[in-house]
Amino acid sequence: MAGNGNENADGDFSFSAAAARDALPRITTEKGAKSADVCHDDTAPRVNFQTIDELHCLQKKRSAPTTPLKEGGGVVMGTSGPTTPSSGETMLQSVSASLASLTRETGPKLIRGDPTSAAKVAHVPHTPTSVPAADVSDSGLKFTHILHNLSPAELYEQAIKYEKGSFVTSTGALATLSGAKTGRSPKDKRVVKDETTASELWWGKGSPNIEMDEQTFLVNRERAVDYLNSLDKVFVNDQYLNWDPENSIKVRIVSARAYHSLFMHNMCIRPTPEELENFGTPDFTIYNAGKFPCNRYTHYMTSSTSIDINLGRREMVILGTQYAGEMKKGLFGVMHYLMPKRKILSLHSGCNMGKEGDVALFFGLSGTGKTTLSTDHNRYLIGDDEHCWSDAGVSNIEGGCYAKCIDLSREKEPDIWNAIKFGTVLENVVFDEHTREVDYNDKSVTENTRAAYPIEYIPNSKIPCVGPHPKNVILLACDAFGVLPPISKLDLAQTMYHFISGYTALVAGTEEGVKEPRATFSACFGAAFIMLHPTKYAAMLAEKMQAQGATGWLVNTGWSGGSYGAGSRIKLAYTRKIIDAIHSGSLLNATYHKTEIFGLEIPNEVEGVPSEILEPMNAWEDKEAYKDTLLKLAGLFRNNFETFTSHKIGDDGKLTEEILAAGPNF
Repeated sequence: MAGNGNENADGDFSFSAAAARDALPRITTEKGAKSADVCHDDTAPRVNFQTIDELHCLQKKRSAPTTPLKEGGGVVMGTSGPTTPSSGETMLQSVSASLASLTRETGPKLIRGDPTSAAKVAHVPHTPTSVPAADVSDSGLKFTHILHNLSPAELYEQAIKYEKGSFVTSTGALATLSGAKTGRSPKDKRVVKDETTASELWWGKGSPNIEMDEQTFLVNRERAVDYLNSLDKVFVNDQYLNWDPENSIKVRIVSARAYHSLFMHNMCIRPTPEELENFGTPDFTIYNAGKFPCNRYTHYMTSSTSIDINLGRREMVILGTQYAGEMKKGLFGVMHYLMPKRKILSLHSGCNMGKEGDVALFFGLSGTGKTTLSTDHNRYLIGDDEHCWSDAGVSNIEGGCYAKCIDLSREKEPDIWNAIKFGTVLENVVFDEHTREVDYNDKSVTENTRAAYPIEYIPNSKIPCVGPHPKNVILLACDAFGVLPPISKLDLAQTMYHFISGYTALVAGTEEGVKEPRATFSACFGAAFIMLHPTKYAAMLAEKMQAQGATGWLVNTGWSGGSYGAGSRIKLAYTRKIIDAIHSGSLLNATYHKTEIFGLEIPNEVEGVPSEILEPMNAWEDKEAYKDTLLKLAGLFRNNFETFTSHKIGDDGKLTEEILAAGPNF
């Protein structure tokens, strides 16, 4: 220090001018430059920009062509780079047609890009419709900016900047809020009943399809379209459903929130740049105006929320709910209508594949272990929720997973835990305001906390998500009555019966002293989403199982040795051993005996599973209580199935009789 400066009276050091010069970058002026010339720091190379705006332009590398050219052939820069007129203008014209009011001659005037961007972009010409023009209004004079197929990073920026309640969590996921509705609103879902759907769809008792007429749908569509057109910007996703390329469906989602756009980016199949350039007209369109309510005075409306599906127009309208799951499940319902028309079975199931190519389907309601058992590190995951079974094999309908997050832990669900990273949408979770670490045990907003992420975030996912024909069809039931065996082999008629029943049992509510389990039935293990009568899906399932030699199994993941409160939950380790035995094929060679009442075939032995729990009655100390409980459950099955007995399959109805005979006999 003595060589670089001198200590003053106060003990501080005063550096010499020479030392100061040595400590700082050397500033020089170019040789021969005038005093007005700019000096530069010779410790770094010279930059190739002159203004801060030019610097910002350099920050973003231009991506694949997606923005139209300006008139005269020059390139016009938008938020996504240069393109040719044929691609960008065609997309804008297609979106304008989608957003066109049915009472005006032209679609809305659209511009590509964020309205806050300083870049000037071309707009779409008017798109004529077949309806004569009405008087021009102020809304017809404005431009609407289209944010088309933005990347997750761009959608993060939009959400954080403009949508209150959007935050980046400590793992990089986007935390969002869905507003007042934190779950689906099945009582507010409507389907247009016309000449075609009146005979094709399942209506009446037990059906999830609540009718509305065409005129009411158009009123709600107009309300949604007018709302979307009134905004400065809307998000447009052009994507696909079904990984089977021969039977994929093109879907367009028009929404007002970046959260919704990112959610669908994750849940639908993401197109390649080439597919997007040639996307054309969608097969189905969603108008998500969920931030705006429906008119309660409109016919068929029972609240300010309405989710409306028009299968004839191939359109869906959402008003009065921002819960993103309505879009996912709405499209699933559409697939339940469109796919059977192509002789393809749509299924609410998990699906995985062994290393030898053996495929298994897993059906089960909430709490049965469907997600846990279908996610197996020794097998490839084809999908966790929605599938199709065609003549070519199975295919996932979706491009992502929608997992429950309540009480999530790294130990219980490591794959889901690790999938919650950048690009993932976290719905309605609670996090630390400083660290942004999520508390998955906190139910302050809702118990229905969710994570939506691309399926490739799961390490052992099979991409593309397709596989050969299933060898095993596994029906899961969490029987809280404790009378169903842990494993039983089903014949085709029994498989159809239990598939149509869709049984599980839940523990009764939290009222003090209430310990009785409650039976829950959901036709085809997804009654809220099916369009046709359950027996039609069951008949297709049996036909495909018979053609491919698949075996049906009923697996109880619930109680043994007594009902809830008296018996004990079957250990997950035992259930995994059972599933392993199904996959390996060893259970096909086992010896079986048949139970009374339900007539189920139970193996005498399963490796790694105590033989005393395989026969439910043996695990009960009170044999009379077992028989009474068994009869009680059998009665619940019979009462539930009365909804389906009037519907005959085929001209002679013999298949219906076979299914009924496969139920409990007492």
